[in-house]
Amino acid sequence: MSQKFIKSQNKNPESVAYGKYYAQAVYDSKFIETEDLADYIQSQASVKRSDIIAVLTELGEAMKHYFELGQKVHLTGIGIFKVGFSSIGVAKKEDCGAATITSRRVLFQPETERVVVGQENKNGKVKQKYVVAKTLIKDVVFEETHDNAVNAATSTGN
Repeated sequence: MSQKFIKSQNKNPESVAYGKYYAQAVYDSKFIETEDLADYIQSQASVKRSDIIAVLTELGEAMKHYFELGQKVHLTGIGIFKVGFSSIGVAKKEDCGAATITSRRVLFQPETERVVVGQENKNGKVKQKYVVAKTLIKDVVFEETHDNAVNAATSTGN
């Protein structure tokens, strides 16, 4: 399978990129739910589906607990999750506080790894060339589609 995209033209005459074409991601209309993840993990490991669902369900509660303590959560092979927020600006330091926080969100920083893509000979020394790849998506293949929505049956194998 692959990540689908369509070619989309920037039609905003105010933009410096007006008229240019860009690849725009197209996603399946179906979300992958906890049960879907459990089925997949069960097929890849020797753990029962019911145990996987229990762990995934508790994962959200565990992350919430640590966010409430001001902690960042690192999931190996996935990345780091932490709380982020926005606040309004105030003129005086003493007026800045929790009441000025206007929104909150979860920030995600994907785990990365160095991937060697070749080497070069520089001044008689061999130097590796590499890129930093996001672990979760380094093997994703891209494929153009002409549909604005991907059919759930074709993307999940159902």
